[in-house]
Amino acid sequence: MTELIPNALALLAAMAVLWLIAATIGKVSFVDSVWGFSMAALAALSLWRADEPGTAAYLLCGMTVLWGVRLGIHLLRRFLGGGEDSRYRKILPDPDDRMKYALTALWKVWLLQAVLIMLVSSPAQLGILGAENPQDVNALTIIGLALYAVGLFFEWVGDWQLARFKADPANEGKVMNQGLWRYTRHPNYFGDACVWWGIWIVAAGVDTGIALWTVAGPIFLTFTLVKWSGAALTEKGMRKKYGEEFVTYVERTSSFIPMPPKSES
Repeated sequence: MTELIPNALALLAAMAVLWLIAATIGKVSFVDSVWGFSMAALAALSLWRADEPGTAAYLLCGMTVLWGVRLGIHLLRRFLGGGEDSRYRKILPDPDDRMKYALTALWKVWLLQAVLIMLVSSPAQLGILGAENPQDVNALTIIGLALYAVGLFFEWVGDWQLARFKADPANEGKVMNQGLWRYTRHPNYFGDACVWWGIWIVAAGVDTGIALWTVAGPIFLTFTLVKWSGAALTEKGMRKKYGEEFVTYVERTSSFIPMPPKSES
């Protein structure tokens, strides 16, 4: 794990700069886009640091960069279009109190994000740094890549379908229950979990030791998406906003893993 120290220091330096920007403008919601961008950057940094990267190293880097850049752009556009997220307004002091706001944001947002980013992206980073054999592609590589592709499909298509649904004024006040959202209430979160379990499996194909050291990453991410800041928090707000219509949607639609709607099964 000491191989990750240079990456961690680089991430902390970047977070310090972004923290200063957030403290200056009184907004931190753009940290959501940093989640994807930073994991992509850490993967690229790992590839640059690798002495003789093998095929799996390039594959892991490509997988992480493709996922991270797409997600980062998607969330940055959401921040630029919608402004500060209510989640952060609830946990941070008033931005007018600049010192208190800055210090609270430092440990509650930026330092916490740095730790979680290192944890979740550890399979990609260590997999890249450890993949030095040009023939390190094996059955686990194929399985991991297939799961990653499924995840990327659900995440990209789910976000695209939701954006189109919200852009139609006729859908104002309605619950999204079309496309992939008919089969799971959170296709984007399900896809996110599949992406990182896929990356972890590819890293496991490089070295089983890496799999053991980094399995906490996809486990924590899945827990977060299902029980913490993902589906659970999203649905809490949706129940208040949509009421009985959302309750009906919940009764009919799988919470996470895609399944046929109950009314059609």
